[in-house]
Amino acid sequence: MADMRHPWKPNVTVASLIERDGRFLLVEEETDAGIRLNQPAGHLDEGESLAAACARETLEESAWHFTPTALTGIYQWRRPAGDITYLRFAFCGELGSHEAERVLDSGILRAIWLTPAEIAAARHRHRSPLVMRCVADYLAGRRFPLDLICHYGCAAEQGLNGGLADA
Repeated sequence: MADMRHPWKPNVTVASLIERDGRFLLVEEETDAGIRLNQPAGHLDEGESLAAACARETLEESAWHFTPTALTGIYQWRRPAGDITYLRFAFCGELGSHEAERVLDSGILRAIWLTPAEIAAARHRHRSPLVMRCVADYLAGRRFPLDLICHYGCAAEQGLNGGLADA
C-alpha cells in the first residue's frame, strides 16, 4: 500500500495494433530482461490525448505514421515483481507512410512484421502478456469508437468536447 509520501499511481501507456497483409507491426527493444517484442507503445505525455500519444509513439518506435481509428481494449497489468502497474490503451487504425531514414527511439532495435502464429511462437520474448492478448482481441474483432474516450484539457483535443460547456 502506498503512503502519503509516495502515492501509488499506474503508468498509463498506449499501444498500436497495426495489421498489414496478415502481419502485425512489432518492435524489438532492449530491456533489462534482454531483447523483447512489443507493439509500438509508450507512455502518455502530459497534455497529450491517448490517441495522439499512440500516433506519436508509433512513429518514434517504428518510423511508421499511424492514425488511430478505434480502441481495441484497455488493459491493466502488474509486473511480476509487483513494483509497477500498467494501464494500457490499445488502438487499431490506419497505417500511413514510412520514414525509412528516421532514427528510432533509444532502445528500439528495429520494427518487424510478424504473423499471429509467429507472435505466438515467440511468447518467451514478449515484453508482457499484453502483446498476445492485444493481438487476440484485435483478431476477435474488438473495436470501440474513439468517442468512448473523453479528453478534457488535452492540448490536442481543445474544443472537441462534443459541444458541451465545461463543467
